[in-house]
Amino acid sequence: MKRTNAHIETHSQTAAPVASAEPLVPVEPATVTPEQLKELKDRAAKADENWERLLRTTADFDNFKKRAAREKQEAIKYANEGLLQKLVPVLEHLDMALAAPQTTGPEASQSLRAGVSMTFQQFKSVLAEAGLEELDALGKPFDPNLHEAVSQQETPEVPEGQVVQQLRKGYKFRDRLLRPASVVVAKQPAA
Repeated sequence: MKRTNAHIETHSQTAAPVASAEPLVPVEPATVTPEQLKELKDRAAKADENWERLLRTTADFDNFKKRAAREKQEAIKYANEGLLQKLVPVLEHLDMALAAPQTTGPEASQSLRAGVSMTFQQFKSVLAEAGLEELDALGKPFDPNLHEAVSQQETPEVPEGQVVQQLRKGYKFRDRLLRPASVVVAKQPAA
């Protein structure tokens, strides 16, 4: 609502003046005793000290946040360091297997096969320690949470809905599915 000067003037003319019960007496400035002055100075010093402490605490907290963020980034960057340290010997064993002399004969072939088999077992062991779990689906009931049905096969020997063939292994990392197993699921033959 827009007020005009005329409205304000009429309102001020109708308002009753406020009556004072006591006559106005000039007030002299208060005198401060040395004890009061000392107390005020102590309080001011304490306030300054608290202000400085607040500034330091705020700066320390900001530095802590920056350091925590930096450490988190570094932890993410180097999270796989332990796993890689365990995989390096496996890599070296595979490298030695590939560099083995290519001699003919059943003895050399069996030795190479045994070395590669041992390296494969070492590799699986390292991955299992890191939390990798192989999903064995063969002969188990089909579970859409763990298996991916590629096709169905009619067979009277296996109950319907059971995995008849595993085409590709599935893997879990701890409790999380990394890759479902690709499977062929049994189906009763048409009559």
